[in-house]
Amino acid sequence: MSKFTSKRILYYFLRGLVILVPLALTVYIIIVTLAWVDSLIPVNFPGLGLIIVSGVIVAIGWLASSFIARPVFDLLEELIMGVPLISLIYSSIKDLLSAFVGDKKKFNQPVLVEMEPGSSLFKMGFITQEDMSIVGQPGLVAVYLPHSYNFSGNFYIVPKERVTLLSLPSADVMKFVVSGGVSGYQELLLADEHARNQEAQHSTANNTPTAPEKPSVSRIAIDG
Repeated sequence: MSKFTSKRILYYFLRGLVILVPLALTVYIIIVTLAWVDSLIPVNFPGLGLIIVSGVIVAIGWLASSFIARPVFDLLEELIMGVPLISLIYSSIKDLLSAFVGDKKKFNQPVLVEMEPGSSLFKMGFITQEDMSIVGQPGLVAVYLPHSYNFSGNFYIVPKERVTLLSLPSADVMKFVVSGGVSGYQELLLADEHARNQEAQHSTANNTPTAPEKPSVSRIAIDG
């Protein structure tokens, strides 16, 4: 077998891996998740468990939002918070979920953090608190910096002047950071282009001069 043919076969093999592995893992995760949810409801009909569990979750969410049932859920939460160890676990999980999908989301403002003044070393993260007066530092903000290829991160309290807000979708920024910059870049470019087009259309509609084109990652400085 010639060297050229061997390289072509290796190339096709790697291309096949790139296509099949993400697809196979995605299907596998979906099947395992569905099987686990179905196992919660002892019925012999695939998918019925998911429908029932989803319906129960929606019903509980509706009840918790209703004027009549809300006091009951508040009382239940108050009882849980009265138990020392359980309250710690419960509040931590609730706050984490609320940060992603609750009414008071915390990971909705991506930022660029200058790690050292004048170092040209930056990290991307998310502002979780805009005022740290509670620790006697009103000029600082709390920033969460997720790790790449891991569901973990570091928590920093940094000066406001070293933080730059990013006018980019939070989900795409998280994807970009967690993937180590490998995935999500095109989505960020498209989002930035869309934002610039929207700004240009707005300027045209109001007969105002269009601002100079921004770099691919738009930035808005935090007000001091």
